[in-house]
Amino acid sequence: MPVAARVQRALHQVRHSVAAPARNPRMAVVIGRLLALAFLLCFATGLYSHFLQNPAPWMVFPTRPVWIYQVSQGLHITAGIACFPLLLAKLYTVFPELFQSPPVRSFTHLLERASIAVLVSASLVQITIGLLNTYQAYAWFDFSFRLTHYALSWVIIGSLAIHIGVKLPLIARYWRKRDSYHDDGSVLERVDDEDDPDAALDVPDELRRLTGESQTHGVTGRVFAWIDKTPPPADDSADARASRRGFLTAVAAAVGAVVVLTAGQSFRLFDATNLFAPRKQGVGAQGLPVNRTASAAGVLESAVAPEWTLAVSFGGVREVFSLARLEALPQHDVVLPIACVEGWSQNAPWRGPRLRDLLDAVGAPADAHVRITSLQERGGFGVTEMQPEFVRDELTLVALRLYGETLDIDHGYPARIIAPGRPGVLQTKWLSTIEVIS
Repeated sequence: MPVAARVQRALHQVRHSVAAPARNPRMAVVIGRLLALAFLLCFATGLYSHFLQNPAPWMVFPTRPVWIYQVSQGLHITAGIACFPLLLAKLYTVFPELFQSPPVRSFTHLLERASIAVLVSASLVQITIGLLNTYQAYAWFDFSFRLTHYALSWVIIGSLAIHIGVKLPLIARYWRKRDSYHDDGSVLERVDDEDDPDAALDVPDELRRLTGESQTHGVTGRVFAWIDKTPPPADDSADARASRRGFLTAVAAAVGAVVVLTAGQSFRLFDATNLFAPRKQGVGAQGLPVNRTASAAGVLESAVAPEWTLAVSFGGVREVFSLARLEALPQHDVVLPIACVEGWSQNAPWRGPRLRDLLDAVGAPADAHVRITSLQERGGFGVTEMQPEFVRDELTLVALRLYGETLDIDHGYPARIIAPGRPGVLQTKWLSTIEVIS
């Protein structure tokens, strides 16, 4: 027997051995569109977070509703976690398709298989490092998480677009349930590339005799080897239908479990069931979670130094504010969330002078763009920038108090920034200077 025939026969046997009622085109399309929706949601919310932290000069961001970033990033992390069971389910449904012979039948087929390889590998890396980041497991990263996460998002979306483009005829064929079943209720099984003459195979007589199976497709008028071109017949017994329903139920239960057991860090509705997320509402200094402590930032001494002051400057004008002078300014109360890129968030009441009042003291223009510097010696975002829409917002404060009490040092004592619609990493703690840069 020729080597090619042996390989084809072996792959045929493998495909039969891994066949299952839930491994059919209709199920692959159902799971695939849920996974694609999760990917697109992650991509859109991820871009929003990325550009908030790295804005282009022309970008302007909304400050209302005040919880816009809280919800956006909560959806980003929750959808990312949901991708784990969805991606595994998708791989399960298409597993027999790995055993095709020949491995590449045409350029289109090569593009399809390459896009799938890139999509799957990049997706597994992306969701894994994303999950580790929510736990701040940075010791695992010997690379820039933010840059890698951003770059991989484009790789995933690009390969997903190619994959959908190549598979669009198949997706359209099995998109609706009523088009995916015969009149007797049995699953309409896929016949690979029956409309693609480039995918036709010349079946050796010896191989045809060995298999004893072939079928003729009138569309192309060519003979296709059964062992290459079609999966094994579907089992449409009551047990098979129950198995398909059971598979969907298991996938729904897995997605529901990972969401319900972790989304409480982002959404108070699920707080009672938050068993596995790294942050829990109401737990932390002053009843508010903390990402970077004063010890980790290296400010245990500088933040409590009696000579601490906050310097505000514009051009040649410079005003120095002691803590007592800040407290003597008109104080305002706001309820705003701390919403971190790791996905957790919590609303809290803050009190302090408005940032725009401090800038008015140095004659800053209404469209001032400012640079804010922290006392912190370690960690990222020690220096941040704020666009005019946030600077002049009446809810943006130099916060001095939290829940009616002096800020805990882990929350930024003696003063921190709090603004609507901003990531937690940009709500700078342990303020040192505020400089108008444009």
